[in-house]
Amino acid sequence: MSLPLMPKATAVWLIDKTALTFAQIADFCGMHPLEIQAIADGEVAQGINGYDPVANKQVTQEDIARCEANPELKLKLLPQADVSAKKSKGGRYTPVAKRNDRPDAIAFLLRSYPQLNDAQIIKLLGTTKDTIQKIRDRSHWNASNIKPRDPVILGLCKQSDLNDAIAAGNERLAKDGIAPPPPPPPMSSEAA
Repeated sequence: MSLPLMPKATAVWLIDKTALTFAQIADFCGMHPLEIQAIADGEVAQGINGYDPVANKQVTQEDIARCEANPELKLKLLPQADVSAKKSKGGRYTPVAKRNDRPDAIAFLLRSYPQLNDAQIIKLLGTTKDTIQKIRDRSHWNASNIKPRDPVILGLCKQSDLNDAIAAGNERLAKDGIAPPPPPPPMSSEAA
């Protein structure tokens, strides 16, 4: 069952701004009618600001008017408002325990895959352009301890993401008329 974004705040708005029944609001927000009644009585959700589902394209004003006229009808959530849909990927989070491995992974990518641009490395590892530049020119605060290590083995990115970035880098070089560099030699068993 799909629910509106912020169901309790949406319920507060529907109680304050519409003539819908508690059962209709409860059904739309995925709550119990007694919970809706408690919100209306001021026993629950005190201090919660109402969230306008019409302005946020979760339901139409016409649908609200239709349901106000007939208590038997149910509000319909607009398809694009379904919050159970897959959310877009945000910034890449790196756990604290793996953050010290990031400079090693950057050094590995710079050495092994020169066709990757800074934006691709940033996207793969969740780093900054400044950090990449400091590792490139050896001015990083920990430059003497950086050992190039595969970011996939370190768990900082997926092999499929790395392969996609390498393919995009090679494609970009081919478009510019530059031959892509040969793949790096396989790692020895000692390095793994």
